[in-house]
Amino acid sequence: MTPVIQLHPENAAGGGCATAPVLRERGQREVFCGLTGIVWLHRKIQDAFFLVVGSRTCAHLVQSAAGVMIFAEPRFATAIIDERDLAGLADANEELDRVVTRLLERRPEIKTLFLVGSCPSEVIKLDLSRAAQRLTQRFLPAVRVLNYSGSGIETTFTQGEDACLAALVPTLPAADAAAPAALVVVGTLPDVVEDQFARLLAAIGVPQVRFLPARHAAEMPAVGARTRYLLAQPFLADTARALEQRGATRIAAPFPLGVEGTTRWLEAAAQAFGIGATRVAAVTEAARTRATAALARQRAELQGKRVFFFPDSQLEPPIARFLARELGMRLVEVGTPYLHRELLAEELALLPAGTMLSEGQHVDKQLDRCRAERPDITVCGLGLANPLEAQGLTTKWSIELVFTPIHGYEQAADLAELFARPLRRRELLSA
Repeated sequence: MTPVIQLHPENAAGGGCATAPVLRERGQREVFCGLTGIVWLHRKIQDAFFLVVGSRTCAHLVQSAAGVMIFAEPRFATAIIDERDLAGLADANEELDRVVTRLLERRPEIKTLFLVGSCPSEVIKLDLSRAAQRLTQRFLPAVRVLNYSGSGIETTFTQGEDACLAALVPTLPAADAAAPAALVVVGTLPDVVEDQFARLLAAIGVPQVRFLPARHAAEMPAVGARTRYLLAQPFLADTARALEQRGATRIAAPFPLGVEGTTRWLEAAAQAFGIGATRVAAVTEAARTRATAALARQRAELQGKRVFFFPDSQLEPPIARFLARELGMRLVEVGTPYLHRELLAEELALLPAGTMLSEGQHVDKQLDRCRAERPDITVCGLGLANPLEAQGLTTKWSIELVFTPIHGYEQAADLAELFARPLRRRELLSA
């Protein structure tokens, strides 16, 4: 592993929940699969296409999850595996080649084609890694074909993005060893948020800022020993590992959620390039003032309210930190599918001491704990929300926290509003 640039030593192990025990559960889970990541990835990488190789069930999932694209021609589709393929009566590789050829003839603007497995290769009887290599040799330089797994057996839904970006990293151009150090911001962000961060980092004086994924294949960042990368999402462990194998160094920081998280994230980037916190404070003063003022209304509504997180997206720890420290909410339990201590070290140090942390899921046991605690608001997946609402618990769909722009100063109040709105609705209904 390459060294990590450490920031904020006052939050090292020993503070907050840095060394807190974690309840690890292994049992029945309730999460979407990694295919769901296609819904935001296909919008971000504008000359890429995502071809899911899977069943009709997988096709229905992607189509229903991305139903908002009904009036546009989307950049995803499903190559359906039927009984003939599974029985070996048809040559699956030959059929896949035929589908890909037809697709690229119809959509010549495609520069990167992702083959997304809906199940492990042992199930679909097709080695997509070898298929991607074969198709790349055939279609380069016009199109590069990559593959990753979106299987729900192997991933939660945000890990679909992690698998996609990890597959992309080995194809990134090599950075010139003589070039100045550069910063790569890693993680899919809405374009408006990406533009905000680009302006702030440029004003602070951080040189050569690029984003992964970029909006087009030709704009993907170069990576090398002088590359510093800053994660914008906490669920990118495989991508981080792949970048470090290319020689890049991670800048340790909390995630840019809320005023505090965004400020510390920008300070970390600045410090890694020798820029002082006073410069960051001067550049961000107006945005911090606006965001703090905008949060005041929601804080009045949310302070003292108790929140319970079911594991779903891996965004739970940084969002819990934001709710506790900036809105005064009380954390009953913070559950997350995977707790990557290295990537979340700064977040854990900022959580209130004594916070109940859980990793993985045994959904029946966690439901029992949630019902016993009767929190003011429960953050959970769609499959649990309606049953919990029927039992009198107010819920927030965790998937909204992925689909909604929530990063940065300008979105801090929008993030708080996602929690204030269900409580407001509950009060109106019970009045």
